[in-house]
Amino acid sequence: MITLKIKGSSSKPIPIDYYPAQQEQAPIIIFVHGFKGFKDWGTHRLCAEFFNNKGFSFLKFNFSHNGITEDQTDIFNDLEAFGENTFSRELFDLDEVITFVLSGEAFPAPEKLFLIGHSRGGGVSIIQTAEDPRISKLVTWASISRFNTLWKPEQEEDWKREGVIYTTNARTKQEMPLNLALLEDFEHNSERLNISNAASAIRQPWLIIHGDSDTAVPVEQAQELHRQNNKSFLRVVNGGDHVFGARHPWTEKILPPVLEEVCEETVNFFSAE
Repeated sequence: MITLKIKGSSSKPIPIDYYPAQQEQAPIIIFVHGFKGFKDWGTHRLCAEFFNNKGFSFLKFNFSHNGITEDQTDIFNDLEAFGENTFSRELFDLDEVITFVLSGEAFPAPEKLFLIGHSRGGGVSIIQTAEDPRISKLVTWASISRFNTLWKPEQEEDWKREGVIYTTNARTKQEMPLNLALLEDFEHNSERLNISNAASAIRQPWLIIHGDSDTAVPVEQAQELHRQNNKSFLRVVNGGDHVFGARHPWTEKILPPVLEEVCEETVNFFSAE
């Protein structure tokens, strides 16, 4: 594994973990984490090694404003940055990562570039793929179909009055701020940030994977995305929760069976001509 960093939104760093394949110019998979996610969460390292062992280069990264600083791996110690995050910032960051990967600046540029987006990162990946012909294939895991499912409609009045609302992190018990900039970004860029519209515009091969026991993002959202694009493929995983049996921290040396199944499906999709 190679660790490096590039500049992201507002020149804040994007830390990167890169797992090079043995074969030069092998296809690369970029993993896009979700809301309150981070590159070192739970099973992400094992996923990276899984795909790496299947012949893919793999890259995982932290969004510049995900609230985790360079000297920490799993503690949200920069809640100010977390509060300042927006969907447009994440799209900027992802675009910067893709441009960096294809530049050949730090390692040989791959012939093909694939995305895996989880949860909110799935929504970001859908929009990026619709806009970016450099992406060859997309797989979304437990993706949201609308960004405004991340808060309750009745919160918006208080949000506009107070300038901030809070979301509880179940793991750390932190009250994490969402500044008004997030809602304003969603409202001011409503056309670009419409995930359903972006889903309709995707021309690349797209596999939608969702668990039927996902309580965080109901499987109906996957079905909604699938309806928007009749060339997409939908795979509903029996017994799959939002993280497919994983958790943080993950101390076992193997993937949970449901997540391994998801990874196998993803490999098969990326490997198919």
